[in-house]
Amino acid sequence: MKDIEKIAKAIEADAGQALPQLRQALSEAAQRKGRTTTPEQMLVRAARVKLSLSQAELAERIGTPVATLRDWEQGRFAPPGVALRLLRLLLAHPGLVNELAAA
Repeated sequence: MKDIEKIAKAIEADAGQALPQLRQALSEAAQRKGRTTTPEQMLVRAARVKLSLSQAELAERIGTPVATLRDWEQGRFAPPGVALRLLRLLLAHPGLVNELAAA
């Protein structure tokens, strides 16, 4: 359990905020033998949920195909660094999503 706390703190520090249910998700992931959830997947989903956007809406706002965003969330591919930075900015400053919609 100490490892989960250490990992959770690192992820939250990277995201710049507390991520609800992160510890529970990490604990469940540790118990599963199958598919694993990456911090990048959790960041994409956390940003989308916090902004109350569908995958299609977030994909449009950040200028990427919805299939790509879906792949990021499902862990098929890791988002590139610039996308991760943008998602962290949106988590820290949710109002920016409105500016992206207007751009």
